[in-house]
Amino acid sequence: MFERFAVAALAAALMATPAAAQTKIPPFKDELFRYPELTAARDNGAFLDVPYDEVRDIDRRDEIPERRVTRAYVDLAVGRAQDEALSTPDGEAWVSSVGRTRDAELIVVFMHGRNGDRRLGMNDWTFGGNFNRLKNLVVRANGLYVTVDGGALGPSDAERFAAAVTFIADRSPRSRLVLACGSMGGHLCWQALLRPSLAKRVSGVVLLGANSRVGDLDPVLAARGGTPLPLLLGQGARDKVYPLAVQHAFYDAVRRRAAYPIRFVAFDGGNHGTPIRMIDWRDTLNWLLQQR
Repeated sequence: MFERFAVAALAAALMATPAAAQTKIPPFKDELFRYPELTAARDNGAFLDVPYDEVRDIDRRDEIPERRVTRAYVDLAVGRAQDEALSTPDGEAWVSSVGRTRDAELIVVFMHGRNGDRRLGMNDWTFGGNFNRLKNLVVRANGLYVTVDGGALGPSDAERFAAAVTFIADRSPRSRLVLACGSMGGHLCWQALLRPSLAKRVSGVVLLGANSRVGDLDPVLAARGGTPLPLLLGQGARDKVYPLAVQHAFYDAVRRRAAYPIRFVAFDGGNHGTPIRMIDWRDTLNWLLQQR
């Protein structure tokens, strides 16, 4: 039922806003990655409560739990990632990418959290194969998927990240640009979005097990000239790093603003890393891309 609702809403939005880019993500392994029957949904579909079960979602899904998913979840036809060192005014930024480096219709950039690097978001076999699905979804939509080294995730790293992503987006000036930020990488993304040259290019942000505050959003909106920034938050109910209650309060505060484009996906029983494993990337990207 939920997927039919999402597709119908997407079609209506595209008809209502002909000036918007017509990017739509086609199906890929939906039967394996779509959400199970929801525990609850409210706020007209803006808040989703998705059940999470380690026996079903790790033990039965992975060949080696949390290290290697079973083969059915992975398609390697997308090819190997290409590494590149980008020279920016803020220093050298290492990136990995698959897909169209120029004239892409969609660009998705993933920023890792603490103790990670660009390899995390390119790993086909961990997190239940969800990064492999993301790569395939983006490439099959004539897009480019990129991961970036975030270093220590500090202010200088945020500047370098912003410069690198802007450079990549400039190669495909008509693309839709989505940032996906995991854990502490969310803080780096909020910092990078203070740069107007990046903030004005972004079509949406996905925050997975990350920390967000209203104080982060307002200066980013100012950098965008007041244009709302579509947000999708994924959070585990048992997250001890960034508690769900705090992130839900952020969602509530932002949603109270007139028709603000925000969605919250709570994983009932999930922990800090659950959203990266369980987020339905096709549903997520299509929801973001339908926003004005």
